[in-house]
Amino acid sequence: MNRPDTASLFNASGQRKYLCGSEGRRFLIAAERMDDESRTFCRLLAFTGCRISEGLALTPERIDTEAGRVVIRTLKRRKLSFRAVPVPPDLLSDLRRLAPGRRPDEPLWAWCRQTAWRRVRWAMTEAGIIGAQAMPKGLRHAFGIANAEQAVPISLTARWMGHARLDTTAIYQDAVGREERAFAQKLWRRQSSAIA
Repeated sequence: MNRPDTASLFNASGQRKYLCGSEGRRFLIAAERMDDESRTFCRLLAFTGCRISEGLALTPERIDTEAGRVVIRTLKRRKLSFRAVPVPPDLLSDLRRLAPGRRPDEPLWAWCRQTAWRRVRWAMTEAGIIGAQAMPKGLRHAFGIANAEQAVPISLTARWMGHARLDTTAIYQDAVGREERAFAQKLWRRQSSAIA
């Protein structure tokens, strides 16, 4: 078994494939200017780290208002698997508003994957996000990195992201984040004081 290395968060040209914090905030601001369905879908991807197909498969019966979470069917495994991911209360409310008139097992969005991709891409463009990270998977990677930056236990991040193995999740622990930058700044201060 090969452990994925941190290079998997970068493309062949060395561009990062994840949104940094400021890009994520701009993306959510841009999503606020979209119609209810599109905005809610964009927010679902950003706050859960789910894949496009997993988001499109969300049904009213998998919105767990009492527990404050959504239950996502993990699509990258051979056997049927679900994971529960906590979400902000306002996102739960938005999801509930999409549910009326749908059967409990009917998806909240009647879009194809390409339509969902285009809507996420629109928000990225409106937010001024360009490069390898300007795609739906950039939100998934950003979710993993944000978890690492906030010291969320790796086992919990793995569960929320639907990873079967911790070494898949470990790539986010190795990414350049706020903590790593803080260590580097201490080093820079020390080196600068040696020069002065």
